[in-house]
Amino acid sequence: MADDPTRAYFAGTDRDRAAFEAGIKLGSIAHQYVGAPLTEASAPSLERAIEAATRVQPQVEWVRVRIDRKRMQVRGPYRYGVLTEDLLHVEVAVRVGSARAVGTLRYVTELDYPLMYLKAIGGPTKG
Repeated sequence: MADDPTRAYFAGTDRDRAAFEAGIKLGSIAHQYVGAPLTEASAPSLERAIEAATRVQPQVEWVRVRIDRKRMQVRGPYRYGVLTEDLLHVEVAVRVGSARAVGTLRYVTELDYPLMYLKAIGGPTKG
């Protein structure tokens, strides 16, 4: 982003910043939405709301959010649960200059853990 007024504050290359920005987006999703009330019927609208809120953030090219309905735990007389990190499968692509990073948040069964990681990165390593 040549005309980015915040560029001077960031060390490293556009590629470094793209990786940083992807991590920030995933972290904000995990920490902002965990605990939201959730039912099978409300899951699609919550997915769209998370996507819409993420898309307006700087450098986001696209975002895809899915909530794992099979892992959802609804209970009690009102039959609802809450969003937990292990229910989220998120992919977000961020572009900074000619660099692009794709970050993922998903539950990894082998680890029994909702892992955030850099799925792909490309672009100049110098900058």
